Amino acid sequence: MDNRISRVTLRVRGYHLDGYGHVNNARYLEFLEEGRWGYFDDRPELARHFASGNPALVAVNLNINYRQAAVGGDDLEVLTRVAELGHRSARIHHEIRRIGDGQPIADADLTFVLFDVRNQQSMPIEGEIRQALEPLVLPKEA
Repeated sequence: MDNRISRVTLRVRGYHLDGYGHVNNARYLEFLEEGRWGYFDDRPELARHFASGNPALVAVNLNINYRQAAVGGDDLEVLTRVAELGHRSARIHHEIRRIGDGQPIADADLTFVLFDVRNQQSMPIEGEIRQALEPLVLPKEA
């Protein structure tokens, strides 16, 4: 697997399910967040830029496509990569697949900005943070 992609695995548990017996749509947002945490866990050199809490990465847009239902006991993988790096925002792409058969469960694009917590405003993606992110960009496949 390309080293610009992170892989997090998880098992669907009963508390993830809704009344129909499949993963509740809101739970996928938690799965995606787990993927982002894993992405930074795998890249401590990048994570150190955010360790102090300033700047922060702030989600400003999320688009998710639900492809198939996941059910209790499914083992899933969340694949995460930086798909685009702009001057003031960047986009992370996620794919959730069932491990047993590789079937796509969901995919999502999350746009984030850097946020200066002290000054309460977004800031450009530049300097050391940009230098750390640039080699990690892997555009979304068409």
